[in-house]
Amino acid sequence: MTMDEIISFVAGLDGVLAVRPGPDDGSPEISWGDAYFFYSPDGVVPPATQPFATIVTKDYPGDESSRLDRPDTFRVNIAAGKESFRHWTGHAPREPASDDDPGAADAVRAHPVYGSLGWLAVVNPGRRTDTAVRDLLRTAHRLARTRAERRKGATATSSEGEG
Repeated sequence: MTMDEIISFVAGLDGVLAVRPGPDDGSPEISWGDAYFFYSPDGVVPPATQPFATIVTKDYPGDESSRLDRPDTFRVNIAAGKESFRHWTGHAPREPASDDDPGAADAVRAHPVYGSLGWLAVVNPGRRTDTAVRDLLRTAHRLARTRAERRKGATATSSEGEG
């Protein structure tokens, strides 16, 4: 899978806002070339909300173990929930992981930094992980949509009680 294929796939899901930072949008330079996916049917980055998936193209400070500084290397990061995390890693998010090589390509692993929060990661997804990555992205999208709808319902309920 290429980065563009993944971006097209996720952007095609209902209500997804795909953000690709670049030099002309005021975003930090380190984020240029990466991609962030939010559930946002109105097309605006939701306040105080994390993306449900990202694609990073370089090492970030404190997150170098995937070795994204290699040519043509990127990592898909997916907040696919505790159940998916347990399925793919064999342990709960807060339990210690024993990943021997977080930079290995085409393998679903706990995210090297955010695994304790239930994030999964795949460096250079390929033939072995193509279906899994798509399924995990659909799951992350569904979970993000459910959270957004729950927040929207809570806001509507609290405003109905005013007045």
